[in-house]
Amino acid sequence: MSLPSLRLKANADRRLRAGHLWVYSNEIDVAATPLHGFKAGDQAVLEAAGGKPLGVVAMSPNNLICARLLSRDAKLALDKSLLVHRLNVALSLRERLFDKPFYRLVYGDSDLLPGLVVDRFGDILVVQIASATMETHKDDIIAALTQVLKPSGILFKNDSAARDAEGLGRYVETVFGLVPEWVALEENGVKFEAPVIQGQKTGWFYDHRMNRARLAPYAKGKRVLDLYSYIGGWGVQAAAFGASEVFCVDASAFALDGVERNAALNGFSEKMTCIEGDVFEALKELKASEERFDVIVADPPAFIKRKKDLKNGEGAYRRLNEQAMRLLNKDGILVSASCSMHLPEDDLQNILLTSARHLDRNIQLLERGGQGPDHPVHPAIPETRYIKSITCRLLPNS
Repeated sequence: MSLPSLRLKANADRRLRAGHLWVYSNEIDVAATPLHGFKAGDQAVLEAAGGKPLGVVAMSPNNLICARLLSRDAKLALDKSLLVHRLNVALSLRERLFDKPFYRLVYGDSDLLPGLVVDRFGDILVVQIASATMETHKDDIIAALTQVLKPSGILFKNDSAARDAEGLGRYVETVFGLVPEWVALEENGVKFEAPVIQGQKTGWFYDHRMNRARLAPYAKGKRVLDLYSYIGGWGVQAAAFGASEVFCVDASAFALDGVERNAALNGFSEKMTCIEGDVFEALKELKASEERFDVIVADPPAFIKRKKDLKNGEGAYRRLNEQAMRLLNKDGILVSASCSMHLPEDDLQNILLTSARHLDRNIQLLERGGQGPDHPVHPAIPETRYIKSITCRLLPNS
């Protein structure tokens, strides 16, 4: 395959040579290689200002990040063969980490497959494509996945807003075999079923696996409140870890049906109480009812989706954690999590301290967690690190 060239300005290759994978539109020598000569989904050979090849990139010419490095070998363009190789490399890590086939198999840039996410549920694969280049090669993706993993079903869950910037339509489609509405998985020894077709994202959030495992010593024999529970990832595991009671709060009746389904699957239905409604309103009602909990998990959706949302988002995290703290017993545990890429962990820690002091309580930070190793962080791309989890203890101010 003969690919066109994409030429960088002088010295614009330094960041890429240092390990980064992204090319910004203002780094392109548009006199030599105008961006309007490319369309979204094209591949090109990236060249330094002097013409030396730096590798192959996937093009998004209308975006600020106009290209992403696929390979540092100018001869290795994206095709089925490269996909098979990258999948085998990704699989070797996950099989080293986990004894059962339930994990994120591909995590975009971190697995050198920008714009591609694959979650594995045994022999069912759920795929998210967020780039035009990957969309162009979706048949190769299917062929590579079937060759490497021999699945019984592959679902393309291509309904995210990330596709809009690439000019891609949204759709959900079974592209290979059969995919049921609910698929089985196991996490930390607890059985679940995830709604891969109708659920959020791929149907499950593997990223908090390690943080949920850390809940075990805190939950035993305790009364637990799980905020933004979705289908019970935290709450059902708390019950499995020996919690005496678990309350799950979510605005979605469909999600809470999933909580009940997964609680029954593990024999914990009698421990679970589901509350449907806005979490902030539910917190006020629980406070008015003088309910108290030993452990509270606050794992909301991203309150800060863009940098311009930072101020309002920080305020939302502050309100959530402060209201949660008001419901904690004197020696209570709060697990505060964030999936907002734009909220640094130190800022979340400061929010927790400020909230505790506003309530005149002492706070101890006990554990910190990030995303699991099946969501590896690319050290040159801080955007690949998004999960924060802080376990803290709230005590009276005396």
